Amino acid sequence: MIQIGPYTLNSQVVLAPMAGVTDQPFRSLCREHGAALTPSEMLTSNTRLWNSEKNRLRRHHDGELSPRVVQIAGSDPAMMAEAARLNVKQGAQIIDINMGCPAKKVLKKAAGSALLKDEQLVAEILNSVVQAVEVPVTLKIRTGWNPANRNGSTIARIAEDAGIKSLAVHGRTRECMFRGKVEYDTIAAIKQSVDIPVFANGDILSPQKAAAVLSYTKADGVMIGRAAQGRPWIFQQIDHYLKYRQLEAEPSLSEQLNLILGHLQNLYDFYGDFKGTLIARKHVAWYCQNLSESLSFRAAFNKLDEPKQQFAALTNYFSNLQDFPCKRAAA
Repeated sequence: MIQIGPYTLNSQVVLAPMAGVTDQPFRSLCREHGAALTPSEMLTSNTRLWNSEKNRLRRHHDGELSPRVVQIAGSDPAMMAEAARLNVKQGAQIIDINMGCPAKKVLKKAAGSALLKDEQLVAEILNSVVQAVEVPVTLKIRTGWNPANRNGSTIARIAEDAGIKSLAVHGRTRECMFRGKVEYDTIAAIKQSVDIPVFANGDILSPQKAAAVLSYTKADGVMIGRAAQGRPWIFQQIDHYLKYRQLEAEPSLSEQLNLILGHLQNLYDFYGDFKGTLIARKHVAWYCQNLSESLSFRAAFNKLDEPKQQFAALTNYFSNLQDFPCKRAAA
């Protein structure tokens, strides 16, 4: 079992925070299907921006199961500490710090993975946040700034010394973005350098790959990001395989349809019908990407702007798919 402060996780599989994806409806769905932790979308530490609709919704976690994890990003230690305190007051039970995002708009603010260049600032931020709150603080990083500067093990030791309770490592550098092979060797070295739990992240697309990564890196768990888009049931599949070395079947088409319709209804309830139908389009694209005739269906679906129309289109599409088995994602 993985222990993060007072919280004992019931599996080795957690969701990766993803901007524009891991909103409350998606987090709840992933938790329902086996994710042990479901962090929020990255939230700026600049509290002056929190009144915008985007940031207000990112701070919304009413009704979510414990432990509620809020991820914050920024480069000013005092602002990060204040953001952590305020989120805890609003119900966050774990604060996660983002030092792994490679997005240019985040790097321009010297936040996310840009921080890996400045080990002293990393230490100041981590110490400031840990000392500001009584809840566990966790950290997400990359293996380094670029292939010539893989300082992930140094950052990991700084984090452990500061009191960070767990570490998630995406196995590429900031410069690599999401290109090239994942550096599982570096994740293994990082795990060897600290005693706190480490989650391996990057290109884990199947239960078999999760088991292989854990065996190779000796990490405590895996963090699943893009592989969960359109397949939120991947968490329970991985968890089941890690425990029993048996593969669970893909959900039936009727089960998938019911899951999708439930997800869409939660989007409409959370965002309102207008915005909910827009956000539903990208999720439906992910759900249907490995199904027959998906391109033509998605083209038609993206023209629909009312919940009833989307429900009807999905129901009709899936009713015509009964003779076409779902394709498994590549291992």
